[in-house]
Amino acid sequence: MGESQKKFQMGTIGALSLSVVSSVSIVICNKALISTLGFTFATTLTSWHLLVTFCSLHVALWMKMFEHKPFDASSVMSFGILNGISIGLLNLSLGFNSVGFYQMTKLAIIPCTVLLETLFFRKKFSRSIQFSLSILLMGVGVATVTDLQLNALGSFLSLLAVITTCVAQIMTNTIQKKFKVSSTQLLYQSCPFQAITLFIIGPFLDGFLTNQNVFAFEYTPQVLFFIVLSCLISVSVNFSTFLVIGKTSAVTYQVLGHLKTCLVLAFGYTLLHDPFDWRNILGILIAVLGMVLYSYYCTRESQRKASEASQQLPQTKESEADPLLAMENGTGMLGEDGAVQKGPVWNSNKDLHA
Repeated sequence: MGESQKKFQMGTIGALSLSVVSSVSIVICNKALISTLGFTFATTLTSWHLLVTFCSLHVALWMKMFEHKPFDASSVMSFGILNGISIGLLNLSLGFNSVGFYQMTKLAIIPCTVLLETLFFRKKFSRSIQFSLSILLMGVGVATVTDLQLNALGSFLSLLAVITTCVAQIMTNTIQKKFKVSSTQLLYQSCPFQAITLFIIGPFLDGFLTNQNVFAFEYTPQVLFFIVLSCLISVSVNFSTFLVIGKTSAVTYQVLGHLKTCLVLAFGYTLLHDPFDWRNILGILIAVLGMVLYSYYCTRESQRKASEASQQLPQTKESEADPLLAMENGTGMLGEDGAVQKGPVWNSNKDLHA
């Protein structure tokens, strides 16, 4: 294994760990803010999260911790607005559906992402990967889904939420690769559009769902403390989200999201004494098995691709050294003076680390 591949794997593990720790922390913080202190304005709070994230990244840019890299403005704007809309639709889905159906909506994101990537990006998922994802989804479903109350409007909003979330997360990965920008550069440029979108629709959406006015809420010192804490943790959450999707894929990020769900259930039981029964325990165990299998199959396929790439490299060098072999493989052509001219060599392993 090369040094660059080791650094890539260490960076991926670091991104996954940061995402889990920060996400579980913000869920616990927001649960205290919403359930205990009665601050139920989730969409508006998310807009504040993104605003604080942008300000933090702007300070980091001023300190030259990363380089600003402008690219296609229309892509950034559409990506940012789509992200904001998907967050609003997920909150609407929760408002118009039962908690059980909302959890089913979140579970539907993985198969929908797999379907979209297969249809539009020709990405192939092996049967082993599909099997592990099925076990994972079954486990999370057993652990979280309780009641399933259906209604037409709620189902339509859930469908829109799933589609927009899948497209936004796929775009996170493809934009970073297409324009060769880092997760920090993409987050810095898209944050203002996400924040503005949610800042505009947030108060109306929250008011519609809660029958309360966010600007008329009584902001006690305790509420302000948890809002500030939530905003600070959100910087790490937003950064790690883009980092994970950029280094892995949208599907892996969703798998990680279900791991967070299981951890939140466990923390809720141990720290907050939330109700917990055998279904939760069985579901978490099945989900963890699915995650272990998914990690194992992904690692095995990654090693196989790396092995195939290393085997192709000596063959390419050999063909370049032998003019006749180069002619047979199509990697060289004879010039007017009889010398072999080097032709284009196509790399079929561009997405080795995707």
